[in-house]
Amino acid sequence: MTQVLATYNIKGGVGKTSAAVNLAYLAARDGASALLWDLDPQGASTYLFRIRPKVRGGGRKLVRLKSDPSTLIKGTDHPRLDLLPADFSYRHMDLALDHFNHPTRRLARVLEPLRAEYEYIFLDCPPSISLVSESVFGAADALLVPIIPATLSSRTFEQLVGLVDGGPQVLAFFSMVDQRKKLHREVMEQLRAESSNVLETAIPSSVDVERMGAHRDVVAAFAPRSRVALAYAALWSDVRQRLADK
Repeated sequence: MTQVLATYNIKGGVGKTSAAVNLAYLAARDGASALLWDLDPQGASTYLFRIRPKVRGGGRKLVRLKSDPSTLIKGTDHPRLDLLPADFSYRHMDLALDHFNHPTRRLARVLEPLRAEYEYIFLDCPPSISLVSESVFGAADALLVPIIPATLSSRTFEQLVGLVDGGPQVLAFFSMVDQRKKLHREVMEQLRAESSNVLETAIPSSVDVERMGAHRDVVAAFAPRSRVALAYAALWSDVRQRLADK
């Protein structure tokens, strides 16, 4: 059975793309067939996998089901890992979705013919509360939510949990963590005590994450023994366990 996993947060700059590309890579490395759909018009995931951010017919044609998504998929440099690229037209995807009677079901319908081909489909989502994000909620089995351990980020997570109540499973994890900071340690301890949705694994702040842009590859590929690569591996193990326990 295909699992659709969306890296999502209302806030930007919290590590969504880094998590999406590394977890998708790890799923494929473990032997699963994996697809990453880069839904962000900025196309960071697409750039990291050395693929041109262009979709023939654009996002509007995709959500109207006038494009066959399987013909738009590109292979990456990694076995069993494919990419459905970003396109700058995705910035207007809200407008395209707004024309439908049931806009929150459209992304699920786009993905439906791909479920037979992939064990995991990852969605790298833009930061927003919009028709696109609501359609992601309708398509995803789980939201993987990176949280920077700061007071305002914690408040945003509480808003998100309320927003998706009754929808996909929410699995949060701490991102860009600096254990030397007392505030980071306190926020992590508090949120873990308050919510069973928060995973134990935390992704440390690391220059290796910043180096992904220079290498145009995932940390787990160019620095597999680094602290952050091992943290992503532990995170993927935590996510799989939670999915299995549901």
